[in-house]
Amino acid sequence: MKALITGITGFAGSHLAEFLLRQGIAVYGTRRIRSPLENIEHLLDQVQLVECELRDPYSVRRLIRTVQPDWIFHLAAQSFVPTSWNSPMDTLHNNVVSELNLLEAVREADLPCKIQVACSSEEYGLVRPEETPIAESNPLRPLSTYAVSKVAQDLLGYQYHRSYGLHIVRTRCFNHEGPRRGEVFVLSNFAKQIVEMEYGLRPPVLHVGNLASKRDFTDVRDMVRAYWLALERGEPGEVYNIGSGVTWRISECVDRLLQLTDLSVEVRVDASRLRPSDVELLCADPTRFHRQTGWKPQIPLERTLEDTLHYWRTKLAARRDASLDTRRETGTAG
Repeated sequence: MKALITGITGFAGSHLAEFLLRQGIAVYGTRRIRSPLENIEHLLDQVQLVECELRDPYSVRRLIRTVQPDWIFHLAAQSFVPTSWNSPMDTLHNNVVSELNLLEAVREADLPCKIQVACSSEEYGLVRPEETPIAESNPLRPLSTYAVSKVAQDLLGYQYHRSYGLHIVRTRCFNHEGPRRGEVFVLSNFAKQIVEMEYGLRPPVLHVGNLASKRDFTDVRDMVRAYWLALERGEPGEVYNIGSGVTWRISECVDRLLQLTDLSVEVRVDASRLRPSDVELLCADPTRFHRQTGWKPQIPLERTLEDTLHYWRTKLAARRDASLDTRRETGTAG
């Protein structure tokens, strides 16, 4: 059995590749020519990478003809909300056109594969307190260009299932965190700042944005298991919320992280980290997915935070050691 992961070099993609390999699946992944391989360096001898520009329909058709996957996990996207404020056109083009090319290539090849489309809780956007926990039937009121792009991806998946019979399952994923999370994302960013303080690379001041918003966090390792179950047991054409059903105020997450270090840290709000409009509350009602697949998260947020700190401690220690070795070689070490 062959599985294709678009965005395999990313955060969730690398964890999904590990999970699929443990199931004995042959794993293929897309990458752009200059995509960093850091997240999957330990997997390079176990996965097959295919260079593909998903925004180019010819490149995607060639990918599908070459791999002929049984399952496709479509994770590739411009996924950082603040970037969509600065580059709205690129976010829309990247996310919507890439998926369109993928679905068209599968349709034209008449390939009987299963496709998971990774959608987002950001699609719900403006959620009223009485609407929580959020069910799949809740209105979509996106508050960023990124969220609009995910609504388009979501509905494209529905349309291609209804119009052409493609086996597509859509997953509206709530926040997921863990090791290898990009440093621009909230909890990973806080963890990296704390480790930089521990290593004396910055003063003991934690720069934060909006600490009042509430999020539903799931460990990425639980999330990729849910992706697998979505295709193994999910109904084609359906959409499923994937989340813990528990909310954490961002300020609570900061407190938990600071309990995991011996430092005394000042927490300071940085105006540049505040968004033009923010989603204040996201809490999943994952009942539909639980009933369909039996999935439940297994990793508590406390472990996710510990593992994220450990990831940055290891990563920054390696950078520090490499820098010291270079300075010694050049005679500039003090």
